[in-house]
Amino acid sequence: MAFFRKAAGDKSEKPGVLVRLGERLAATRRALSDNVGDLLRRKRVLDAALLEDLETALITADLGVDTATAAMAEIAKRVSRQELHDAEAVYAALRAILYEIVRPCEQPWPITHKPEIVLMIGVNGAGKTTTIGKLAARLRAEGRSVLLAAGDTFRAAAIEQLGEWARRAEVPMISQPRGADAAAVAHDALQAARSRGVDVLLIDTAGRLHTQGGLMDELAKIKRTLGRLDAQAPHQIILTLDGGIGQNAVVQVEQFHKAVGVTGLCITKLDGTAKGGVVFALAKRFSLPIYFVGVGETADDLRPFDARSFVDAVLPAELASDRA
Repeated sequence: MAFFRKAAGDKSEKPGVLVRLGERLAATRRALSDNVGDLLRRKRVLDAALLEDLETALITADLGVDTATAAMAEIAKRVSRQELHDAEAVYAALRAILYEIVRPCEQPWPITHKPEIVLMIGVNGAGKTTTIGKLAARLRAEGRSVLLAAGDTFRAAAIEQLGEWARRAEVPMISQPRGADAAAVAHDALQAARSRGVDVLLIDTAGRLHTQGGLMDELAKIKRTLGRLDAQAPHQIILTLDGGIGQNAVVQVEQFHKAVGVTGLCITKLDGTAKGGVVFALAKRFSLPIYFVGVGETADDLRPFDARSFVDAVLPAELASDRA
């Protein structure tokens, strides 16, 4: 069964929601759309110098060198074939190219097991525990039963923080004292989820710096422990990324994917950063599902990733007219 598919009449389809999304992503829109628009509004000849300047603008907006180079190579090819004749055509082509990069990442989160065992990973400060709480609230609103596991036994107050989210979402939580073996917490939580007939088990984990081998070893141990109880577990390994760290997010995905195998992403804090262009870089580099993006503080601000809405928000359909 698909997770959080849009129902008929879903509010996320209403124009007002797209306007609000654009407002939340305003900093990224300014970094991307305004810079690109400034170049194209000059109505310069579509020559190599302009295309090079556009590539620089994309890199500056945190799309990354690989993404910017690939996008502008396609633009240059179309210009050389005389398929693009003016600034508006270049802008429309760029929007289409960037949409095709992120479109494969728009996927519903599948729930195919009971319990669905989800290992939530990410560095401290990325918003992982908060994301777990918001996911629990969404799942409860969808009528699913949820169990949380406080597997971050390292960080001070992590168990209490997750417990507060469990209270708000009205879901139970499995925990042990701080300093306990995180794999043991995961083991107990899976046993409890089975005995209680829970639909989804969300397991929090520690988030020490991703460059520290100890964290990766701990995550691998949790994964092995779950696998002993269920050969297919965990069914999802979701990496939470802070959208404000720009290209460092690419490094984090590489590190975590190498250690435990990432199956999908949640990208948070996109409302407070001009570095949201990294979403395109992540899509180009890894092609992983982006299940959710965070654009605010409330549970409703954790939104299923919609590729078209995202592109429209950061690169609006109309090339902006000259500023007054």
